[in-house]
Amino acid sequence: ALQENLDRKLFGQHLVNKVVVKAVKGFLNNTNAKKPLALSLHGWTGTGKNFVSKIVAESIYKRGLQSKYVHQFVATLHFPHAHSINLYKDQLQSWIRGNVSICPRSLFIFDEMDKMHAGLIDSIKPFLDYYELLDGVSYRQAIFIFLSNAGAEKITEVALDFWRNGRTREDIQLTDIQNALSVSIFNNKNKNLFLSSTLIDRNLIDYFVPFLPLEYKHVKMCVRVEIESRGYAVDEDILTRIADEMTYFPREERIYSDKGCKTVDAKLDYYYD
Repeated sequence: ALQENLDRKLFGQHLVNKVVVKAVKGFLNNTNAKKPLALSLHGWTGTGKNFVSKIVAESIYKRGLQSKYVHQFVATLHFPHAHSINLYKDQLQSWIRGNVSICPRSLFIFDEMDKMHAGLIDSIKPFLDYYELLDGVSYRQAIFIFLSNAGAEKITEVALDFWRNGRTREDIQLTDIQNALSVSIFNNKNKNLFLSSTLIDRNLIDYFVPFLPLEYKHVKMCVRVEIESRGYAVDEDILTRIADEMTYFPREERIYSDKGCKTVDAKLDYYYD
């Protein structure tokens, strides 16, 4: 189901498709995992990070994101005040401990990791480490997914280099992105709280998953799927108009949508009300 949904609903993200399926399937089939699965999804807003988290949840739990075993946190919503960091740490650790005690196969999704206080990020570390038990609880079946804009500029730079050299985005390999990220970002960690955390330093993230910026054709795919999901017949003129109304970058080439598919839903409300 995971592979099928990604193939059918996720556009322009061949690297994501490959890595996420391999990581999740391998982890769920491993009866002797040494640590929880930790995925870190990186890329611009609207490229599919939340969408992939939703698909992963739906492939494991009958109720998907609505399952009582799936827990979502948004940095600016759930942890907004720096002066309350110690309270947040206690609450978060208690929440993770309590829920994994109830269901070892719990899923935790953390959005806006690049805006989360470094101390709070580090408080998650013990749950991701190679402990058999932590205060009598095993976390080895749990899954943690972190969403972040960190590294988006470098991911775009790699994609743009391929485009300018006449190569397709499908030619981009995971190593092309990861090498660029490690050189330009991981060596300059002071600029990003998430990347300066012990989760990175202790190699507790199992997979860094890069989301490429979406092109015009991918936006049109998003529009088409959204129209069909609402039960409307696809009007090619409206589909094209919506895609044309999106803004694209860089300024000269106008290749990539600066909001990905983020505003497609709202634009459809205008045309189909």
